[in-house]
Amino acid sequence: MEVNTASSNFYRLRCSIPGHEMDVRGLAAAVFPEGAFVSVSRDRTGRIWVPNSSSDNGFTEMQCMSGHSNFVSCVCIIAPSEVYPRGLIATGGNDNNICVFTLDQPQPLYTLKGHKNTVCTLSSGKFGTLLSGSWDTTAKVWLSEKCMMTLQGHSAAVWAVAMLPEQGLMLSGSADRSIKLWKAGRCERTFTGHEDCVRGLVVISSTEFFSCSNDTSIRRWLVTGECAQVYHGHTNYIYSIAVFPNSQDFVSTGEDRTVRIWRGGECTQTIRLPAQSVWCCCILPNGDIAVGASDGIIRVFTEAEDRVASAQDLQAFENELSNATIDPKTGDLGDIKVEDLPGPEHLNEPGNRDGQTRLIKDGQKVEAYQWSVTDSRWVKIGDVVGGSNQQTSKSVMYEGKEYDYVFTIDVNEGGPSMKLPYNVSEDPWLTAHNFLQKNDLSPMFLDQVANFIIENTKGHVVGPAQPAGGDPFTGGARYIPGSADGRPNFGGDPFTGSGRYIPGSGRDSVAPEGVADPFTGGGAYSSAALRPKSTNIYFPKTDGVTFEQANISQIVGKLKELNAGAPQEHKLSEDFLESLERLLASVCGPNECPPTIQQINLLWKASHWPEDIVFPVLDILRLAVRHPQVNESLCGEAEGVQLCNHLLSLMRPEGRAANQMLALRILCNCFSSRPGPAPGECCQLVLKELQ
Repeated sequence: MEVNTASSNFYRLRCSIPGHEMDVRGLAAAVFPEGAFVSVSRDRTGRIWVPNSSSDNGFTEMQCMSGHSNFVSCVCIIAPSEVYPRGLIATGGNDNNICVFTLDQPQPLYTLKGHKNTVCTLSSGKFGTLLSGSWDTTAKVWLSEKCMMTLQGHSAAVWAVAMLPEQGLMLSGSADRSIKLWKAGRCERTFTGHEDCVRGLVVISSTEFFSCSNDTSIRRWLVTGECAQVYHGHTNYIYSIAVFPNSQDFVSTGEDRTVRIWRGGECTQTIRLPAQSVWCCCILPNGDIAVGASDGIIRVFTEAEDRVASAQDLQAFENELSNATIDPKTGDLGDIKVEDLPGPEHLNEPGNRDGQTRLIKDGQKVEAYQWSVTDSRWVKIGDVVGGSNQQTSKSVMYEGKEYDYVFTIDVNEGGPSMKLPYNVSEDPWLTAHNFLQKNDLSPMFLDQVANFIIENTKGHVVGPAQPAGGDPFTGGARYIPGSADGRPNFGGDPFTGSGRYIPGSGRDSVAPEGVADPFTGGGAYSSAALRPKSTNIYFPKTDGVTFEQANISQIVGKLKELNAGAPQEHKLSEDFLESLERLLASVCGPNECPPTIQQINLLWKASHWPEDIVFPVLDILRLAVRHPQVNESLCGEAEGVQLCNHLLSLMRPEGRAANQMLALRILCNCFSSRPGPAPGECCQLVLKELQ
């Protein structure tokens, strides 16, 4: 290991790398180039970072890798071989796939398919073997492009895997709280002791390994089954752990906003970040530590004096940290009684250990400080808003914006928590929609999330709805009137595979599994205020609902993708596709170039495509019928009956859920422009079909 002799024994910021657009979920030190590492993110990309030669000791992006259709959750390096002397990069994602890359190509060398749910952990072993763990409760062993065996024995998601040096020995950790030792495909031993989901595993030697858990503890185990030591220090979920080359000291990160360095069995340094979730870490060959967090930034920390960031960058990091807001409901600071807190004079007393936290009351504010042994002073790490059992009138800062509430939501058992910001002036249904689409969650969770917000903000008046964010595919909004028992009954969530929602204090703690909305994703209707429940089960809203948001590039991209794979007799020509694209642009943009009759006729013809691929055309129709000229052509008195009959054919019970939903959206948008179909005639047709 290359280590600079000028070391302070305490880690300080080396650089911040803002390359990803969303949470950084995995990190791994690369074999080549020297000093490089790989990151993966919820933004669906992996990136290779190499040290640059400038004086800022930063890193430069060498390669951006893409290949996953949903967010990427883990990464590992497959050791060099004769065929691939620089090694390979393996990434696992929420599309259930594993992509394997070379260092010089942005697209996968090959893709491993076989898991039935999110691949959330990867580990490499001898001879190019790869071990994967998934939410489908299995681990799989891969060699090159083949699955060699499937390890079955856990009753919940497999969140952590590791390969032991001895050939054939493998470890898996699960949300069922157990760790299993496998040999030749058989479970040799089960380790119990953790009280919650096992999130990370790292091998120390052929006889020992570490584990970390949502129960806030780290354990050192002997492969013979004994727990040799338990380490406490974190105050919330622990997501990752990495071991230094001496095989004794290690680094951990978690939901308490911290990176913790452990030496000789003790936490000797705590580094707080201005992000709630510190998802991952890795140790670079020179001893520096790379850390990825929920703010999308990678931060590298170093002991070496000559690699420490400039005084200006260190001050900027400290300012970012001091401006953060700590939500006491996370439990990171324990129970807070504001009236019992000391004043600023309490900071005149030095701390007892690095990372010690002290709360002080400064007027009406509560501020949190952390003792820095390196600087021999208290460093502000944020403002604390509210007490542990109440919400004050002060806003909570989240992602640079102020909110009245920031809820912590657990969406699936053992999974990471997510933050749901909310202002009392917003519509809870619209906020729920935005939360679902931001986190790539099924729209079937809409009712549960919205009801949770309503339940936990009782006593506040809900004002006008705020503008909605974009649907991850089309920007569309989703209206879910509910089924007879109040819960939709559909299949697995197409994004996360999860079917569980744990609001903590909400009434419906178990959510239904989500339907695969293959194109338009999440959504909600918006209302100006909470209203009594309607007695009309078919039309629970009494005012008009329109679905107007769109992502044109995503719609066109999906249309072209499906057309490429369509049977020859149903393939649309390039001219046909261009006409639909021009029509879409004209109805969604300025009206200088209105849609032509020919384009409208082509749209109507395309809407009769095979039902398994027609949904992007239906989404174009949803947007087009808002335009006066299209509305007049398709929704007139005579034409409207023809349109309604076509929509009703798509809504038949045995039809596809996505088409049913889009047909209803088209019908709603028909009324947004004159002349529109006659309401009475259309309603009679719809009611007749629903009955």
